[in-house]
Amino acid sequence: MQAYLDCRKSKRNTASALAFESQLERNLCALYEELTSGAWRPGRSICFVITRPKPREVWAADFRDRIVHHLLYNRIAPRFHASFVHSSSACIPGRGTLYAAKLLERDVRSITQNWSRPAFYLKCDLANFFVAINKVTLRDQLARKVSEPFWLALAETILFHDPREDHDLRGRAELLARVPAHKSLFNAPAHTGLPIGNLSSQFFANVHLNALDQFAKHQLRATRYVRYVDDFILLHESPQWLHQALQRVGTFLPERLGAQLNPKKTILQPVDRGIDFVGHVIRPWRRTTRPRTVATALHRIETLPAVDLFATGNSYLGLMRQAGNSHQNQVAIGRALLKRGHAIDGGLTKIFRAHSLNH
Repeated sequence: MQAYLDCRKSKRNTASALAFESQLERNLCALYEELTSGAWRPGRSICFVITRPKPREVWAADFRDRIVHHLLYNRIAPRFHASFVHSSSACIPGRGTLYAAKLLERDVRSITQNWSRPAFYLKCDLANFFVAINKVTLRDQLARKVSEPFWLALAETILFHDPREDHDLRGRAELLARVPAHKSLFNAPAHTGLPIGNLSSQFFANVHLNALDQFAKHQLRATRYVRYVDDFILLHESPQWLHQALQRVGTFLPERLGAQLNPKKTILQPVDRGIDFVGHVIRPWRRTTRPRTVATALHRIETLPAVDLFATGNSYLGLMRQAGNSHQNQVAIGRALLKRGHAIDGGLTKIFRAHSLNH
């Protein structure tokens, strides 16, 4: 029941959630019986393509399957979270993009003594991360902490399920052709790749990359290291040390995890040039929202249908507010919303529906 309540947050008005809720007790009992008997198997997934910021496949499991994902997560995630390093974020309670940005900003201020000394950063990204994950390696990582037969078997069922075998492609088929072949789960070898879009995939990815976190902390002895999903940053006073760290990480990843760094997204430069990370740009004495994100927000506010503008506008105001020096961006978003007929509170924190002005 708790897994169901967790699953329906922000999903309650979807068709699959409404269908499940219409016979809630019967459906929950049937799901429970399938799980306890070992008969449960994942159902059909929905595959669609998003185009912002770039074309990417997204796989959405059936609602009842997402309940099982939450059930597994609620049961086994805490034991993994307890072993994660404090600088690991994403899919961990209280550790989202804002946590990662603030942690990096704190580390930069510390190593530069409030921007008074030079320092350097190494930013890395894994190539085709979700599509390239080795499920056999990941299964062994899960088994080290999940000893109960039922929960390990459930984790394996979710992990090794191949959504390509039973899926419904939504949206225009030509959008799928815009996804690069090496980034498509359709082209991944057997027992390789996790579907982007499920809670289980996000959690499994963190378990998988915990090996990288431990390597950075205990082998590289990196005192200032921050990771968000497959993007990670190391800080150091010496660019030579960071270059050696890059070589060691480049050797560790394929040997231990079968992963590769993306050379096109590997950056080593002084911190005072600015660090673009998790949608924030950290520069001397200020942290702002990534300019591309602001430009995208303004374009969407200008072109979105009026029915979608209220929720989107509030979301963007909340996003801009996360950056420490965001007032100008908030003003720009506010002006764009005013042009669309919405009222905004004095603190630039939320908007009001246009029709409410008449009451």
